[in-house]
Amino acid sequence: MAEQSNLSMMMPPVENLLELVDSKFTLVTISARRARQINAYFSRLGDGIGSIVPPQVDSISKKALSVAFEEIAAGKITYSRPDPNAVVEEPEESEAEEFLLELEGEPEQEGEQPDL
Repeated sequence: MAEQSNLSMMMPPVENLLELVDSKFTLVTISARRARQINAYFSRLGDGIGSIVPPQVDSISKKALSVAFEEIAAGKITYSRPDPNAVVEEPEESEAEEFLLELEGEPEQEGEQPDL
């Protein structure tokens, strides 16, 4: 009898991708984020050079999620978890907050509506 294999329509197989991450939830998260970035890259392609990284693998697939999976399988996409024991320092007042505080102190001129 011929040996049966788990043929999947999805390449690379999900089982192989799960070996590269710590959980299926991580795989879903990083692949969805990357697929959104790929979609944004192709939608802005005619606008000139953008800050979005183009696909990192050559793929025959037209679906952004499939390209993201191929990038993960090729080791082009990685992730890191923040240290749960790390102390996060509160940032000081930002420039935007300072600007808003300055605006609150200025009197409004008659007939003008405040910009919100």
